[in-house]
Amino acid sequence: MLRPGAPDMAEDFTSWIGRRITRRDVVTERLLAEFRATLHPFLFDSGNKDAPPGLHWALAPATPVSTDLGLDGAEAKGLFLPPIPLPRRMWAGGSVETFAPLTLGQAVERQSVIADIRHREGKSGSLCIVSITHEIAAAGRTILREKQELIFRGPGSAGKAGQPAPSELGSGLTWQMPLTPILLFRFSAMTFNSHRIHYDQPYAVEAEGYAGLVVHGPLQASLLLNQAAVLLGKTPAHFEYRCLAPLIAGGTTELRTWIDGAQVKGVILDSGGVPTCEARSASER
Repeated sequence: MLRPGAPDMAEDFTSWIGRRITRRDVVTERLLAEFRATLHPFLFDSGNKDAPPGLHWALAPATPVSTDLGLDGAEAKGLFLPPIPLPRRMWAGGSVETFAPLTLGQAVERQSVIADIRHREGKSGSLCIVSITHEIAAAGRTILREKQELIFRGPGSAGKAGQPAPSELGSGLTWQMPLTPILLFRFSAMTFNSHRIHYDQPYAVEAEGYAGLVVHGPLQASLLLNQAAVLLGKTPAHFEYRCLAPLIAGGTTELRTWIDGAQVKGVILDSGGVPTCEARSASER
């Protein structure tokens, strides 16, 4: 029996697994300039013309027309993503395999495939996890493979802050970064992400229950990926990250990345010291 107000999750949407879409783009001088300007100075510089790691999140994005947007401003469900009857969406984490750098002038093809759909019942109600695999290729060669997980939740179930991180976090690189609404706006514009939780504060607070504007999952991942690359002196071949709690704009965040044996570990801490995103990759130099 459904709880009052709970959505009917009788359909499992498994018929959507394998659904794919192909988009194309070019690594332009303007896109590179926008990415570098938005994340400066928190970027890895390879010393050549390669793009900084994380640029792929701004390549070949979905470009739905305004009539194909949901109430949350994101692409409406039922187009590429299944019509899951849960209104709130969030970026849960993923992994990035880098086989070669993106470079200025490359024409790329991005193939996205729905790899899995899973339902769960949690303390906050029903969850649906959609796993998507993206492959970016240039001149017939795979440049990058990304696995992305999206979580869909019911209304009124905004994530809560966790406990402060333990004091024994490793030492390595530490960056302090202001989380301004301008940063979020520029990242949204560059990635053509119109999800309202990132720029519409009344909507984020009143409709979705957050404490303020929410920092993008891929923005956090881009920062940790670049910090790992700075520490290693190269882009990690395999990078995994997981979003732990909402990171709210308005304060200053701390990014830490350190080497722990065979692994590089990274974490983002909000102004209260609570981890919001963690990452790991191999420590081979």
